[in-house]
Amino acid sequence: MRGEGTVRDLTCTGPLILVNAAHPLRAPANPELAELEGGVLLERRAAAALRACLRAVGGTSGILPVSGWRSRPEQQAIWDDTLAKEGQAFTQSYVAMPDCSEHQTGLAIDLGRRQENVDFIRPYFPDEGVCRAFRLAAPRYGFVLRYPAGREAVTGIAHEPWHFRYVGPIHGEIMARLDLTLEEYLEELRNYPAGGAPFRFSTAEWECALTYLPGGVGEPFRLAGQQGLLCSGDNCGGVVAASWRSTGR
Repeated sequence: MRGEGTVRDLTCTGPLILVNAAHPLRAPANPELAELEGGVLLERRAAAALRACLRAVGGTSGILPVSGWRSRPEQQAIWDDTLAKEGQAFTQSYVAMPDCSEHQTGLAIDLGRRQENVDFIRPYFPDEGVCRAFRLAAPRYGFVLRYPAGREAVTGIAHEPWHFRYVGPIHGEIMARLDLTLEEYLEELRNYPAGGAPFRFSTAEWECALTYLPGGVGEPFRLAGQQGLLCSGDNCGGVVAASWRSTGR
């Protein structure tokens, strides 16, 4: 993880990158994309996880991918169009400015219940039926509800029950169980820098130890019997390293 070029790349790439008004994309994400229903695009691993989750909850016929990856010009057009039609207050609540949108990373997906008319900006995704089943299963497949109710002051975005963000299964389960937004999760992990005790978490199936590397530099904590090491930048100048192993319980 050493070397100026490597550090620069690692700190602004990966499933945990924070993209919002305070932390815009510092470089184009350029994700490897896969196509979902209706031509909606999503980062390749996120797309595979979404398909698996929808199959698991029987949601392929009831849930519709509405919006995934967007180019910067597309995000600009959505911002401009919504601003002209709905005004500034609505637009700032539900649409991110170009380079401040998670959709440009390919890691965010807006989902709607399948019906005749689907609102592109605010698709209907109720907390019942197959939509609720997806919401409950999503963290296990690496997706979290990105903008929950009551956290508007933290995320800067109004409650969006349709907007899910891929962070990977380990991070997804931790965030869901601790009820943390991405902002809160990254803030917590910064309390565990390299060289100190790691952030530890375990489930019935796996355990992990997480280390924060300021500037992307430092040695991750490694579990004995480690089966994997996952690294992701946070788009805030650091890297999160997660050492994990299966518990077999």
